[in-house]
Amino acid sequence: MPMVRPVTAATPRPATSDRDLAGSGIGLLASPTDAAQAAEKSLRRRYGWADAHDATSLVVIGGDGFMLQTLHRMLERGDCKPMFGMNRGTVGFLMNEWRSDGLAARIARAKAIRVAPLTMRATTVTGEVFTHPAINEVSLLRETRQTAKIELSVSGRVVMPELVCDGVLVATPAGSTAYNFSARGPILPLAAKMLALTPIAPFRPRRWTGAILPDDVSVGLRVLEPVNRPVSAVADQFEVRDVAQVDVSLDRDRSLTLLFDPEHALDERIAMEQFTT
Repeated sequence: MPMVRPVTAATPRPATSDRDLAGSGIGLLASPTDAAQAAEKSLRRRYGWADAHDATSLVVIGGDGFMLQTLHRMLERGDCKPMFGMNRGTVGFLMNEWRSDGLAARIARAKAIRVAPLTMRATTVTGEVFTHPAINEVSLLRETRQTAKIELSVSGRVVMPELVCDGVLVATPAGSTAYNFSARGPILPLAAKMLALTPIAPFRPRRWTGAILPDDVSVGLRVLEPVNRPVSAVADQFEVRDVAQVDVSLDRDRSLTLLFDPEHALDERIAMEQFTT
């Protein structure tokens, strides 16, 4: 299965009344920010909504951060509903344009994108193990002024005995335009069965710019001096401090579905990011 791919998914059909979204099983969630709360009040006055817990799909109001939080909560509960986001945040890369009119028709004709998350398994210097999903990336970051020293392996084979750097990350195609791109990593098309392995401010080897890997591999990141040069691991917004070993692989057993207006679908946005200046 591709890590992320356009799919033909059953999306909610418009109800008899275009204001009765509850009849189509559509619920509403909003970020606690002022802009999102104001948008939620407007939408609740205009439409009827299903209870968010019982809904078969959700309209999510906010920014990318709130969308990621909502996706993670769904993964934790094992209840992954299709979500149609509308941007009331800043960047809104995972969101559609904010418009309050014609929601039933927009959702009915939305393009569905299915996203498979990464799984991070982080072991600390004291032997504690934390497992957490990542939709965008798993990143390792130095905790002090000293650079990190990290051994890289792919499917059990050591490919770089020592990377001296501020950090390193593994990104999905969906996350390749986020932190990965800021760290000069490659943009990966959504249909690509690939992962980006990207260094963050590498010092040795200075000219190594990273690698593109097939998505069926596991990536091992071993911290070489975890006590003297402490490193934290972050799966999207979940941080583990003082790690000794981090293993990253694609979780093929779970997936999330995002709904987009056809003219602003996520796969097209990612492709066009290659031409931004």
